[in-house]
Amino acid sequence: MNFPSNIFNSHPKQDGDFFLGVTDLLGFKPKQLEIYKKAFLHRSVNRKDKKGNPMNYERLEFLGDSMLGTIISRYLYNEVPEGDEGYLTKMRSKIVSREHLNELGKDLNLIKLVESRIPKTHFGDNIHGNVFEALVGAIYLDRGYKYVEKFIYDRVIGPYVDIEQLEGKVISYKSLIIEWCQKQKKPFNYNVYEDTGKDELKHFAVKLSIGNKVVAKARATSKKKAEERASKRAFFALQDRIG
Repeated sequence: MNFPSNIFNSHPKQDGDFFLGVTDLLGFKPKQLEIYKKAFLHRSVNRKDKKGNPMNYERLEFLGDSMLGTIISRYLYNEVPEGDEGYLTKMRSKIVSREHLNELGKDLNLIKLVESRIPKTHFGDNIHGNVFEALVGAIYLDRGYKYVEKFIYDRVIGPYVDIEQLEGKVISYKSLIIEWCQKQKKPFNYNVYEDTGKDELKHFAVKLSIGNKVVAKARATSKKKAEERASKRAFFALQDRIG
């Protein structure tokens, strides 16, 4: 897949700096630099190709997500021969969780290469994981499966994947709380409402009730984050009973 050389309207020095940055990140030289530029292009730039198609990292993110899941699945299949389908699925979810991918993106400092019209201080945590997945997709298009596999083993599996540690890692406190309430036949409710206050970004607040009692409250920039944060607080408040 080839892009016109002037598609990003970059200056030679900028191309050189970007090339060095990507090469240092990957551990090998990219063949098609334009693909990697696209992997770091935020939709706020509002750039389009000659056919009028939007250019940003989101399509590469979709591709990278699939490649990451495939390679992690194969690793777990070979590494844990006694694991059944449910176990392997749960372990894969822990490795490729949004929290984990955000951590990876932050550690690699991917945001320094992102081109955006939005100040980088205004981005939420998810951009780190999104760009990481887009980078994986770019490697696949540029160099193929073997290079992607090596990159993921070097950057993800080697430094971050510990099977025993992951077995005890909670990936969703909300799911854990709901499962416990259902087993105990306890009614529960997540009461979510907008609570922007003086914040520049929209915030949501949630009150988590179990039975007739509010057991936890939380605020975050999305409903999902607020519910998960409240669930985590509820878990630690009730952990002696949840076990």
